[in-house]
Amino acid sequence: MELCAYRVVQEALTNVIKHARHAAVVVLVSYRPHELLVTITDDGAGDADDRPDPANVARGPGHGLIGMRERAKLYGGTVDAGPRTEGGFRVRLTLPVPAGPSPGSRNRPPA
Repeated sequence: MELCAYRVVQEALTNVIKHARHAAVVVLVSYRPHELLVTITDDGAGDADDRPDPANVARGPGHGLIGMRERAKLYGGTVDAGPRTEGGFRVRLTLPVPAGPSPGSRNRPPA
């Protein structure tokens, strides 16, 4: 599950570099009682002249958002992505978190 969250953040940041290179980006990770919520937003700053030269951008199959959604679905989660009304773009990953302590928490000293 952690790798899923990491890869969604990685892909969202890659998309910012490709499409809005000079935008300010915020990554927010929220642990809730039964879910992990990761939100990546950019402000859309910059214009077409700020975008990288297409010849210097690594080309992929162009299925980044589809891949994010498929990855989240493997863990029972969802990805919502789209433009923001105030400008820029937002990707929101929601993953269910199993009840009870995580496997690694047994080895941690009590808080």
